[in-house]
Amino acid sequence: MSVALVTGAAGLIGSETCRRFHAEGFDVVGIDNDLRAKFFGAEASTARTRAQLQATLPRYRHEDLDIRAADRIDALFARLGRAIQVIVHTAAQPSHDWAAREPLTDFGVNALGTLHLLEAARRHCPEAVFLFTSTNKVYGDTPNRLPLVEQETRWEIEASHRFFPGIDESMSIDQTKHSLFGASKVAADVLVQEYGRYFGLKTACFRGGCLAGPAHAGTELHGFLAYLMKCTVVGAPYRVFGYQGKQVRDNIHSHDLVAAFWEFFRAPRCGEVYNLGGSRHSNCSMLEAIRLCEELSGRKLNWTYVEDNRIGDHIWYISDVRRFQSHYPAWRYRYGLREILAEIHAACAG
Repeated sequence: MSVALVTGAAGLIGSETCRRFHAEGFDVVGIDNDLRAKFFGAEASTARTRAQLQATLPRYRHEDLDIRAADRIDALFARLGRAIQVIVHTAAQPSHDWAAREPLTDFGVNALGTLHLLEAARRHCPEAVFLFTSTNKVYGDTPNRLPLVEQETRWEIEASHRFFPGIDESMSIDQTKHSLFGASKVAADVLVQEYGRYFGLKTACFRGGCLAGPAHAGTELHGFLAYLMKCTVVGAPYRVFGYQGKQVRDNIHSHDLVAAFWEFFRAPRCGEVYNLGGSRHSNCSMLEAIRLCEELSGRKLNWTYVEDNRIGDHIWYISDVRRFQSHYPAWRYRYGLREILAEIHAACAG
């Protein structure tokens, strides 16, 4: 028996990971206690996705565990032992705003929960590959100090700048405002690196851009493209926060991110860090995303502008994915921005 253990199993990336590793022949153990419903309300619950996993994947087993409970996590790892071949850690509290309201909960989930998983892996399955979904927010607001140029629909950087292809892993995570969410993810990110570098575990941090896909339970505080399309389709009001709506995000489909996980699993390394978002292949400003949602849905979005931007928010962020591509040249994007939004629209309208 080869086990893939997935935290946040009923979320966007977790569920995609469960399906991929199940299709590759693994028994899948998913950990998810639907804290997302507590964070963002019933509309963001992952219960429906959990039910789909249980109904469609014969070798899937669900564990309703909280990763903050170190004893329960250790007991699960002890039972499964060296059958665990890969741990994909996607569980998180993912919102800047929510973290500021409950810092202890945020740090407990994002940082301590990660430490519990790493230590359980070191004790019970040290040869397993450990993949962590980190975030570009570990760079704090340092990207906002880049020499950006305002264009008609977006902020952009000069083509001659070293970060024009995207921001690479050399950007400092120091001397910057992270938000409390960013700080807790930094702690987790560094722990994952250290268990690779210090203890020799096969670990990797994937610092994602905006993660997207039709399985995303989008809400105002998290799930940019999913929530935007949902509001467009159902006629709900949408608020744009700051930067004239010209802030730029790169967007990666859950399928493409999980394909990268698979490539790393097949040829793992120790203590790696990769920026992995949509890159120049798939990115947009808020204004551009609104126009595309309206075009695909045939409906106008009811949106308003709020002058104050969110603390720690990026004006422009595009990932440079070339380091990962140099290590894993077989990996390719399957989805661009239009294809991502078309799938989300089909899920919303279905």
